[in-house]
Amino acid sequence: MKSVYLLIGCVCILAFAVMPAQAMTAKSLTINLDANGDAHVDFQYELTFAEQAAVFVNIANPGVELKKALENNSGKEVTVVKADSSSAEVIIPSFAEIRQSNGIKTMITPGFSFANAENVLKQYWFAALISPDLSPDVTTITFPDGYQTAYNNQISVPSVSHTVA
Repeated sequence: MKSVYLLIGCVCILAFAVMPAQAMTAKSLTINLDANGDAHVDFQYELTFAEQAAVFVNIANPGVELKKALENNSGKEVTVVKADSSSAEVIIPSFAEIRQSNGIKTMITPGFSFANAENVLKQYWFAALISPDLSPDVTTITFPDGYQTAYNNQISVPSVSHTVA
């Protein structure tokens, strides 16, 4: 019986040794703007097994962490609608600046970057064990009139200006 446990232990150690060190991987970021400039954000991501376990047992709460990070960086109160081990939905009030001139409405989104978040992760003691990828495969910004702009595998997204029809 001891040899069975030894064999299972060796297989587990071998599996962990050859597994790639990975961390949170951003899949998609969708920002839908309403007419007031509020942003309804949907962020899809993948977590490692260990990160999922931490979320499951409430060691880590993605909703609380996301709210803190967004509020600290935007200076605006953020509402977390939902956050779990694979996605987060938030509302950011007045995300886009609105300019009106001669009856023409222009919306301007701020530029933003996930580079700082990656740098923060690299400061932790476990940084050598992980390789986070916070550049979403696809980032889509949709304006109230349906106009969309998309960025692929970009860690930083520039400010976008659009005249709303």
